[in-house]
Amino acid sequence: MPRAIEIGGRLVGKGYPVFIVAEIGINHNGDLRIAKRLIDAAFLAGCDAVKFQKRTSELSVPPDQRDVPRETPWGVMSYLEYRHRIELGQSEYSEINRYCREKGILWFASCWDRPSVDFMEAFDPPCHKIASACLPDDGLLKHIQKTGRATILSTGMSTIDQIRHAVSVLGKERLLITHSTSSYPCQPEELNLHMIPTLSRMFECPVGYSGHEVGLQTTLAAVVLGACAVERHITLDRAMWGSDQAASVEPWGVMRLVRDIRVVERALGDGIKRVYDSEIPLMKRARRFQPGVDLSNQSTP
Repeated sequence: MPRAIEIGGRLVGKGYPVFIVAEIGINHNGDLRIAKRLIDAAFLAGCDAVKFQKRTSELSVPPDQRDVPRETPWGVMSYLEYRHRIELGQSEYSEINRYCREKGILWFASCWDRPSVDFMEAFDPPCHKIASACLPDDGLLKHIQKTGRATILSTGMSTIDQIRHAVSVLGKERLLITHSTSSYPCQPEELNLHMIPTLSRMFECPVGYSGHEVGLQTTLAAVVLGACAVERHITLDRAMWGSDQAASVEPWGVMRLVRDIRVVERALGDGIKRVYDSEIPLMKRARRFQPGVDLSNQSTP
């Protein structure tokens, strides 16, 4: 098994910088201007990529739910109309593609159905993401596997047997698994971060973390436990309309998260004990009166 996979020219896996994804999802509320402001926030924070969600509304909304009225910021409308209202189309994604390439930030999407995969393929994405809700959909997984692109598999609300089956469908060659709990927002006691090394041992492929909690501490803990990729939802304001906004991170929080992940990466080291040059002056002062200690030949190995 490869210890890393390539996503947009970046190696993602053990020993490489954490791949940080700002999940825009549907937090743009169907507004291209909001989407671009979120891209700006992710870029300024130093994220590696932004991610959207793409659905074909007629396939994602069950027939018995299509005409159910829903109160929205744009008035009362059917649920199907609402799904159309917040879904970005060809012209919007063409502009997102241009905008991200201009800034030099990667972008991709989690596609919830096969037509959406075909739609995204036209933009030559660096990878595809499989949402937790779609993990049992063998048809979708096989369709994505045929694209030959790197694939990120999210594992919320899934059993180990279901994950094992999905991995068998996708193969491990270009696969990144992300541990996740699909609660919005997720309580700390349900994050179960020790699943990160567990999944790594079980499947011998890169493992990341997709978080929906409030706060940043637990995402940093995921990095300490070995997550080679991190995904958090991003929003302009957690009080905005939308199901994912409350479990999202505002721009200033994303900046702190990226900064702190990079510090933690440097601090983890390689697990090999050594005496650093910066320690030697203090060592010579602190140990000079200890009998039997020869300080004349102390240096960094």
